Formats: sequence, C-alpha cells, structure tokens
Amino acid sequence: MMTRTVYVNGRYLPYGEAGVHVEDRGFQFGDAVYEVCEVNGGRLVDETRHVQRLARSLMELAIRRPMTPAALSRVMRETIRRNRVTNGLVYVQVSRGARPRDFLFPPDHVEPTVVCLARSIPPGRLEAAAAAGIAIKTMPDTRWARCDIKTVMLLPASLAKEAARKEGAREAWFVDPDGHVTEGASSNAWIVDKEGRLITRQADIAILRGVARTTLIDLLKRENIELLERPFTVEEARAAREAFVTSATNTLMPVVSIDGQPIGNGSPGILTLRLRAEFHSAAEIADA
Repeated sequence: MMTRTVYVNGRYLPYGEAGVHVEDRGFQFGDAVYEVCEVNGGRLVDETRHVQRLARSLMELAIRRPMTPAALSRVMRETIRRNRVTNGLVYVQVSRGARPRDFLFPPDHVEPTVVCLARSIPPGRLEAAAAAGIAIKTMPDTRWARCDIKTVMLLPASLAKEAARKEGAREAWFVDPDGHVTEGASSNAWIVDKEGRLITRQADIAILRGVARTTLIDLLKRENIELLERPFTVEEARAAREAFVTSATNTLMPVVSIDGQPIGNGSPGILTLRLRAEFHSAAEIADA
C-alpha cells in the first residue's frame, strides 16, 4: 500500500504535498539522521532502542532534539494509524533545519526539520525471500569513518546496492582494506562457523550498532548460543556453514551465496531459520 500521509514539522500532509525547504541541510549537506522501526502485526518492534539510537545520533552530530521521546512516540503512532500500516515500517528523519547555504552550523534558534512516514510491506514478500535466501556481493568499503552514526549520507550504500542488483544480488557487504567484512549496505553481517558459533564484527565506529543486531544478541544469550564479536574475512564467510544479515525490516535474512559462491549447501541455514522464527520473542513489542 502506498504511503498516504507524511508528518512534516508538526503537520500531517498528503503524500503528494509533503516537502521540506529547498535549503534544508539534510538536502544540501546530508546533515541529518534517521531511524527505521518495524511494524509487525500492528505493533512497534524495539521502539525504545530505536528512539535511544536516534538520540545518540543527534548528540554525536550536535543536532538539537526536536521533541521529547514521548512526543516522538505519539507522532510515530499517529503516522502509522493514518497510513493504516499493520505490517511494514515507520521512518523518522531529523535534519539540522533550513538556513541559507553555509558549511557552518546555523544559529541555535533554527529549528530541526522532522519527517515521519509509514509504509506497508506485505509479510509474504519477506517470508518468500527468507525461504529462498539472498545473494551477497562484496565490494570495498568507501564510506566515511563514523558509520556508527545513522546519517542520511547513504550514497555509497546506494551505489553498492545498485552494483549488487546488477549481478543478481540483493545486498552488498563492505570489505575493509584488511579484507574483513564490516557490514552490509543496509544491514549487519553474520556467519556461522563449522563449530556452530555465530560471528559478527564488534560494534565499533566502523559499523552501525543495529537494533536487530542487539536484539539477536539478547536471543543468543537466552539460548546459550556462542557468539564471537570480531572481524571475519571474506574467505571465512565463503567457507562458513551459514550466513545471514540482520536489519529492522528483514529481522534475520538468510544468505545463500557470496560473490556467486554457495554458502553451505546453498540453502538457508537451519540455525538461521530457527533464530529468525524466534527473533520477536526477544524483542520489545509495543502497541502502535
């Protein structure tokens, strides 16, 4: 279902009429941050962690909080309601605001720009993708050095995803100069080694500390599944028993090939599918 209504700076506007100022810093400088929260069965998944991460991103860039967490929660829920989303996502973006173009930050009185939209995603589409698994293309990591901040500076990710699509892959994995996988273009990267241990890069400034990543770690602790937080190489990934990615919209998505080479037997892994099925039991679920 198409987005019907968009929240922009205190107003709920028809999709075709929603817009921000031509000199908004998010548009001109990529000076903005965002969050994407899953809506599952009419309920918000891990809202608290998403709101906390948004606050951290704003703090790291010295962008003033535009509203309280409670007010943001009301905006998210009203946007979901107006768009009649039962399964899908809610997207929140905050920029430093609009001001005549200048590299220097605007004065303190300039209000941040806030946008919120919600969109439906048919559950069957994601389930079909998970049943088949996805292909990955690796490529050099050309992004800036603060990937722990969830900014809208997504051109490298967009270029990577387009390159992956042209080769029949759904996601790209970035690789650092030492040959280690950092993360996906819009996901965190995981492998399962021959001993059944899960491996994912530690959450440093080279990757985004994914909310789904954090919730999965909670699930692994509950299930007593061993986790190693360390870099892994592309060669390790190709030799892994299983691989998958995590993100808010995909939860766990099985990876069945990397650069055209099958992972394991070329089918979604048993452990991956089990963790995908149990994921929401470890997440915070709240009525939307």
